[in-house]
Amino acid sequence: MFRHQGRSRTSKHNLRLATLLSFVAGIVNVTGVLSVKTLTTNVTGHFAYFAEEGTKNDYRSAAVFLIYTLFFLAGAFTSNFLAELVSKKKKNLSHLPSITIELLILVSLGLLDTQPDFYLLDGKWIAFGLLFAMGIQNALVTKISQSTVRTTHLTGLFTDLGIELSQLFFYRKPEERKTLRISIYLRLSIISFFFLGCFIGGFIYGYLALRTLLIAAVLLLIALYYDYIRLHLIAIKRKKKNIFRNIE
Repeated sequence: MFRHQGRSRTSKHNLRLATLLSFVAGIVNVTGVLSVKTLTTNVTGHFAYFAEEGTKNDYRSAAVFLIYTLFFLAGAFTSNFLAELVSKKKKNLSHLPSITIELLILVSLGLLDTQPDFYLLDGKWIAFGLLFAMGIQNALVTKISQSTVRTTHLTGLFTDLGIELSQLFFYRKPEERKTLRISIYLRLSIISFFFLGCFIGGFIYGYLALRTLLIAAVLLLIALYYDYIRLHLIAIKRKKKNIFRNIE
């Protein structure tokens, strides 16, 4: 899911990555909205609010919305910077620093409301943390999938889906239609799991509040563990094949 890059990456790898991390993004999105009334998985709306507050001469509020976008940008920068740094020595572990940072942020913020002075914390700092985490996730997924998958916002997905649905009326060659159907299925999966993450996350928020983020963190851990197990199973199978070949 995370380790396969380049030619070794298949549509199945992208589908697994897309469904899981879009579900995580959906949980983070609804948790941010319900806890601090702020969108925390994309920055498009924040530019509109930035412009609105600027026209009202409320420069302090405008600056906050600008900082929201910068935290998302910083997350994306950090994700790719660390991935490039690690890939020079161990390419198959280039995803690990980014996922680790995202995990730490989600766990730290998820545990905040267990602290007695939680309600003294300004909600903007929670939003900053979540935007940074989602910037990390979006950059990581984009890099791994070679820009095929994005999991933290839906505007581009709906645009691409609309284009590809229209192409079904014009693409007639079997190989073209096969590629098109795979792409459409991937985009529908991302959209569906993002919505599902929002719905389930919103329901769980009623019981766990900000600790809902811990559910997202657990899902990331499961993804890492699954990736680790699959890698070792593949390694074991290869060893067995080599042993049988040597015997023959």
